[in-house]
Amino acid sequence: MSELFIGPDGHKRCRWCSAAPDEFLPYHDQEWGFPVADDQRLFEKLCLESFQSGLSWRTILAKRENFRRAFSGFDFNKVAHFTEKDIDRLLQDKGIVRHRGKIEAVINNAQCARQMAQQEGSLAAFFWRHEPEENDLPESQSVSQSPESEALSKTLKKMGWKFVGPTTVYSFMQAMGLINDHARGCLSRALVDQARKKFIRPT
Repeated sequence: MSELFIGPDGHKRCRWCSAAPDEFLPYHDQEWGFPVADDQRLFEKLCLESFQSGLSWRTILAKRENFRRAFSGFDFNKVAHFTEKDIDRLLQDKGIVRHRGKIEAVINNAQCARQMAQQEGSLAAFFWRHEPEENDLPESQSVSQSPESEALSKTLKKMGWKFVGPTTVYSFMQAMGLINDHARGCLSRALVDQARKKFIRPT
């Protein structure tokens, strides 16, 4: 089976776009794989990946704006102060995934993120230190986790983070540009390569 999908504009893209072109094409073309150094976006993505566990990304993407509204734009300094009253509110919110364990994990992880930012300088500085070597990467979209995602998952768990298994972390690394996992021949692969070359790694 081909790894590529021919979009309405005639350009080749990663095959997963074909599952829901209306939703996935903008996300694929404008976000997925492009390097990110913004702490709030990094925190948001890791939270959304944890909510995706057991579900489809299409479900989470469709609810993303609802999640942002419910979790104060994923400002971890605000979410860290959420209380049991906020948990009750979120469990009644039909616009998000109402899973108590995952909701509590976001609040817990916000507290961990705040501590990480204080200790490491920023979330971005911490996460980009776990960028894999390009020569060590497997064929694009051929695995769901890697030695690097396993190591990062273990480190995060030791720091108190929850719902950050190696598969969740690998999806996070793919999406936030720590690796370029666009299929060969996909129109975005070269664009992401260019963006990664220009990207200034946070320290």
